[in-house]
Amino acid sequence: MKPRVLLTGAGGSAGRALAAQLKSRGIPVLGTDIRELPSGAGITVVPVPPASDPEMVSALRRLVTREGINVVIPTVSPELPLLAAYRAAFGADVRVIIGDPGPVSVAHDKLFTAWQLQSSGVPVPRFGVPSDFADADAAMAALGGPVVVRPRLSCGAHTAVVIDGSGDVDWHRLPDGQMVQEFIPGPGYGPMVFGTPAHNGSAPFVVVVEKTELNRGAVGKAVATRRVEVDEDMDVGNVAMAAVRSLGLTGPVDVDVRRRADGTPVVLDMNARFGANSWRAPELLDAVLASFALPSFNPASFRGAARAYASALV
Repeated sequence: MKPRVLLTGAGGSAGRALAAQLKSRGIPVLGTDIRELPSGAGITVVPVPPASDPEMVSALRRLVTREGINVVIPTVSPELPLLAAYRAAFGADVRVIIGDPGPVSVAHDKLFTAWQLQSSGVPVPRFGVPSDFADADAAMAALGGPVVVRPRLSCGAHTAVVIDGSGDVDWHRLPDGQMVQEFIPGPGYGPMVFGTPAHNGSAPFVVVVEKTELNRGAVGKAVATRRVEVDEDMDVGNVAMAAVRSLGLTGPVDVDVRRRADGTPVVLDMNARFGANSWRAPELLDAVLASFALPSFNPASFRGAARAYASALV
């Protein structure tokens, strides 16, 4: 049976990247988004409520039933905990490409992610919440230099702010639900991991891309990337794989890694979904299709990918 895919967040960067890959494989794909896309978008998109609306999951389920969808691939961060929790409600014949509810919920909250990784020995920036520090100066003193303040919950937007002491900050008026991280100054990477449970026949693997340019200088969205060679930056791949294993995530996971000044890679963030750079790792979609016994799978495309990071799998 040929898959018919429903792709959420089709208008976002992750959705657009994945839609192009699905279409190139000849796989029918229908998109959803909270806004209408221009007519030249190249994909049919149905408007749906945002994740904050209690009707969102019901709207997706009705669409799946009406259109004969058998694979749902979510790419919108706020949707992930909901779809992980309610994936069984779509029916036994519908595959929702999302991990288990517990790990997905932990990954959705950057503070919980940092706690879990730290307790597992996976390197992360020093961190806290605004109430842990009297003011911005106290936060910088405690965390060893400039700090990054960002929302704890993954929202799909790049709203991180670097505080380096050069301007006034009304610390006590920071919005609720923020996290404070040590600013990591080195090169940034976007490892993409395919995590599998122990009983799955496919081997987990990781593809590493380097972020060569960000849209906001020191922080922000990557606007230029390069896929590293299989024997490059193996420590980045290893730490990303260790992070995915620590949280117990399965399926596609987008990881954010940076190097400290001494070269040590640390995990900044994780998203339990395909990311915007998935076009640089087509084997990630191949692996998803293979894992769910669907066609259009080319096993040769990732057969050797796991070996470079074998030390992370022990």
